[in-house]
Amino acid sequence: MLKIKLSRTGRKNQPYYRVVVLEQKSKLTGRAVDTLGSYNPKDPKNKLTIDLNRYNDWLIKGAQPTDTIRQLVAKQK
Repeated sequence: MLKIKLSRTGRKNQPYYRVVVLEQKSKLTGRAVDTLGSYNPKDPKNKLTIDLNRYNDWLIKGAQPTDTIRQLVAKQK
């Protein structure tokens, strides 16, 4: 099963996340099937940048978003 998750990048105390599509049991640092966007929690606006067309395509294909991703996308819409 595919999951839409946040994959952490960035330095210590400066988190930056990529929104990626991965196999459910794979490591977060593993090879991503697709990268949909990014999320910067340190930005005052909590900036989420995501391609909603590709996000919706992956949902149609059966990928399940995590609770965090679901909440972030709902805020953006």
